[in-house]
Amino acid sequence: MKQPTLTILFLFFSFYLFSQSPFNSVDLNVTKGDLETNIYPNDTTANALMLYEYGKSYVNKNTYKLNTEITKKIKILNKKGFGNATITIHLYNDKSNQEDIKNIQATVYNLENGKVTKVKLKKNEVFRETYDEHNTLVKFTFPNIKEGSVITYSYTLTSPYMFKYKSWEFQGDIPKLYSEYETSIPGNWEYNIKLVGSQKLVKNDSHIEPNCLSGARGAYSGCAVSTYAMENIPAFVEEDYMTTKENYLARIDYELKTFKGFDGSINNYTKSWKTVDHELKTDKDIGRQFLKNSGLSDEMTNLLSGIDSPLDKALLIYKYVQENFRWNKKYNLFKDVSVKDLIKNKSGCVSEINILLHNLLNEQGIDAKPVLLSTRGNGFVTKLYPVLSDFNYLIVQVNIGRESFLLDATDEFLDFGEIPFKCLNRDGRLLDFDKGSEWIEISPRKNSVIVQSLDLKLDTDNVLSGNINLRSTGYHALPNKKKFHSNRDDYYDSYFKKFEDIEIINHEVTTQNKSDYEFLENLEISYPLNESGNKIYINPFLLKFFSQNPFKLQERNYPIDFGFNDSFMYKLQIQVADDLDILEIPENFTISLPNNTGTLIFNSKKEDNNVMLYLKFDFKESIYGPEYYKSLKVFFGKIVDIQHNSLIVLEKKS
Repeated sequence: MKQPTLTILFLFFSFYLFSQSPFNSVDLNVTKGDLETNIYPNDTTANALMLYEYGKSYVNKNTYKLNTEITKKIKILNKKGFGNATITIHLYNDKSNQEDIKNIQATVYNLENGKVTKVKLKKNEVFRETYDEHNTLVKFTFPNIKEGSVITYSYTLTSPYMFKYKSWEFQGDIPKLYSEYETSIPGNWEYNIKLVGSQKLVKNDSHIEPNCLSGARGAYSGCAVSTYAMENIPAFVEEDYMTTKENYLARIDYELKTFKGFDGSINNYTKSWKTVDHELKTDKDIGRQFLKNSGLSDEMTNLLSGIDSPLDKALLIYKYVQENFRWNKKYNLFKDVSVKDLIKNKSGCVSEINILLHNLLNEQGIDAKPVLLSTRGNGFVTKLYPVLSDFNYLIVQVNIGRESFLLDATDEFLDFGEIPFKCLNRDGRLLDFDKGSEWIEISPRKNSVIVQSLDLKLDTDNVLSGNINLRSTGYHALPNKKKFHSNRDDYYDSYFKKFEDIEIINHEVTTQNKSDYEFLENLEISYPLNESGNKIYINPFLLKFFSQNPFKLQERNYPIDFGFNDSFMYKLQIQVADDLDILEIPENFTISLPNNTGTLIFNSKKEDNNVMLYLKFDFKESIYGPEYYKSLKVFFGKIVDIQHNSLIVLEKKS
């Protein structure tokens, strides 16, 4: 009766041993297992692997500076991972104060002829480079790097900037087995602490250390000591349809909330929105600019003569600013903002142009409010408390009747009610200096669509000819409008280069206004088809929406952010010559995304000597959570498959 039990125990023990990693992810010590193993089973595409990293931040009792001790151990798995053997550390300075680095220790380990060798970095192999007036780069490269090398290094950062407590990135470009961060924060400093990303902590411990920091006249403070750790952290791989990776990298950030001096003084760094609203209202670069008289009353009188409708007035004012003032490619949200200079120079930053738009609208009695936001490349804004440094852009909200429009006059190709794609970053702060600011959702008013309609004939000489009508709207139309109006000849030529075997007899753009919401084109084509035996094979998708599946990861731990809702439609009709039989057409197919958040419909049919084909798919959400990733991957895979592998088969009649 005991034998089965022993067998189970043996199998369990064998599984336990097999499941253990050969790497040492407990400390900085380099083991033979670290050197002998040159593959990471959890990610066979990895070129390097962080075996262990540890950070410790605390306030120096003597200097009151923030010290951060950092140690790391990295396995170089192959030649593509050699770049991880070059280390760059950023130091910041503002002339009177500066960060510094000390105690750099670095060693490279190799396994040569069965023996462990090590080479230490020399002091003269560490270089300092001035990046700009506020940043210095400290660089060093490990010597004797080979496939299979293990590198270890450590150093201590000293910083006078307690307002910016050292953040910690658990996740990076390479996978990590273990990452731990220990912090000691005196009670004098109170921070808002934010854990970013979807990865889970395996350690989150805190305790109070009494009398960790002392001041004059016997004053002292306790410290909150916290330890955070993650393990088996996947590398962060960037993919299409995402905002900046800084929104999703697993990390801990700190924002100073309050400082309490030993003398009893209190400085509040995190303020309420009520306080911030008041400060913005009186700020010379923001609030006061909204009160400036434009001095353009004569121009507005001529422009708006005989116009009574508030919407028509708003449209004309928007077009006036859009067409008469050029964006100088600067944002300048909270500094160097002057509407007066904009009017004088006819060129200015985002804030100046949109503040002028706001002022002109208000002068005509149209309800307009400024909106602060963060662009997609700048990251999400913090909503729990005001952090003005999160914002980098300003647009205008206009309310006319029951409708609201978001406006940005910096781009001559935008239609009224459109804002640049870079601004589609979820949340904006609507400033109302009378009633107080509030959060609003930043989203497009309309869906963006692409419609491709083909009406073709296949004659007795096996030549496919006819018309292709193309319609794109919103964010799908924008790139086409910009390319066409910047260089029409190049735009037309791009179509001739796109089709290898198809002759374009005529190409016409019927939408001439560069800021129209839609962009319309018409192509007349001729396409000679090859005959194989008595059969003709036609891929009906002369134009394709996607050449390949944009989703290639096994899994994705951050959202799929398209920015806007959209839909795609392909309609084809081919009138076949009487001497041809239609043998085969593609099979019908339908698939939906979970919770009815998207649908793909593909139909084809033949009537007499006509083939009709219809493909439509849409995305009803602008942002999909990571739980939708596998479904979206299958969805896009089917779209690509339909476009590339669908066939219409015809045969010559005997």
